[in-house]
Amino acid sequence: MNQPALPGLGFRGHGLRAQTDEWLTPPSIIDALGPFDLDPAAPAVRPWPTAYEHYTEADNGLLLPWFGRVWLNPPYSNPLIGRFMGRMTEHGCGTALIFARTETETFFRHVWQGATALRFLAGRLHFHKVDGSRAPGNAGAPSVLCAYGDADAEVLADCSIDGQFVPLRLPRVFAVLALSTTWGQAVRDYMRSRPGPVPLADIYRDLAGHPKARRNRNVEAKIRQELQRGAGRRVDRGLWEAAA
Repeated sequence: MNQPALPGLGFRGHGLRAQTDEWLTPPSIIDALGPFDLDPAAPAVRPWPTAYEHYTEADNGLLLPWFGRVWLNPPYSNPLIGRFMGRMTEHGCGTALIFARTETETFFRHVWQGATALRFLAGRLHFHKVDGSRAPGNAGAPSVLCAYGDADAEVLADCSIDGQFVPLRLPRVFAVLALSTTWGQAVRDYMRSRPGPVPLADIYRDLAGHPKARRNRNVEAKIRQELQRGAGRRVDRGLWEAAA
């Protein structure tokens, strides 16, 4: 059976006027979010990898199995973007880069109702050509990163990419903490999210899942330090409440 031809990574008719339909993800995005296991919509010619394994137009990633943590910069033409984003919702593990057209059917079905968290990017991206060079013009529309699964949501919350993080389906404690930029703010926001005094052991346990904890081997000492600096108020031995 002949597989339907798919346009390459990128978009048709959105902003840039060029002689190619293939627009590559800036390598800085992959560096900030990776590594990924699979890119099911990769260009045949790649100046840098976006994942450990790639499906190209010749493979037709819509027909092949998806596995592991997926990076998806889908073809932006209709109806392909909806099909790829629907597959991403079903897979539920990875991150997609699309235009922030929040009113479209695809966005409502597969992002608002399917994603775990978003990061709306500041400014407009400059995609790259298949030879690796940066496109002279920007994408012509704002972009958003869409995380599927708690692990990818945490990566988006803690990454260095300039933009605004928006949790959609995270537990409330992560929804509060993911917006925090410093340990002091993280501990302060957590304490304010908990009614009444909180045992120190509970604070340790809950904050151990914060993205910042992955890079700090002395999490408990850091939490105590911030509590003592005013992020909380001690009411008894091993018992703290939010500072006034």
